[in-house]
Amino acid sequence: MDDPKTNSILDEGNRLFLRGKFKEAILYYDQILDENPKHLSSLNNKGYALSKLKDFDNAMKCYDLALESHPDDLSVLVNKISSFRKQGKFSEGLSLCNKILENNPKYNIALYHKERILFSMNQFNDSILCCDNILKEYPDNGDVLFDKSCNLAMLSKIDDSLLILEKAISQGIQYKIKAKKSKSFEKFSENPRFQKLVS
Repeated sequence: MDDPKTNSILDEGNRLFLRGKFKEAILYYDQILDENPKHLSSLNNKGYALSKLKDFDNAMKCYDLALESHPDDLSVLVNKISSFRKQGKFSEGLSLCNKILENNPKYNIALYHKERILFSMNQFNDSILCCDNILKEYPDNGDVLFDKSCNLAMLSKIDDSLLILEKAISQGIQYKIKAKKSKSFEKFSENPRFQKLVS
């Protein structure tokens, strides 16, 4: 049963969170958790706020406590994957992605994390397969197009990479800037086609 008082405290916490005031937001989530230690949204949001503050150990404690009573909550699972990724714990993140995708094979948020983790593990071909799965449904997703282009670059598939990069850039100017800064494209720096794309 939703309690109006709890909801208004949660709303206030979320408002602070969205303004980047993570420590202040946590105080509101804690008010709810003092009364109701297993309150799902408060645990999840507190965990997310802690991970924004790079306090991953305590973030994980929040997620694990939430998962004790809601083991299949996708939002909590995805936040946990994100924390694993940020800590460089790629195999733990990957196994959690696979667990979600077993039951929800088209859950694109898990696929998105998976393709990024695989890239970080230098498993570029597998990462491309995940990108392609997302692009089947969302062919104009600039982030995924950009990631696919990076994977192709790492495999030295220069023409394919630049073709996809061009598509990504057509989705938004920010991908030009990302491409200039990305290590994936370092070996292309002298390539006239690359220079033209990012100029």
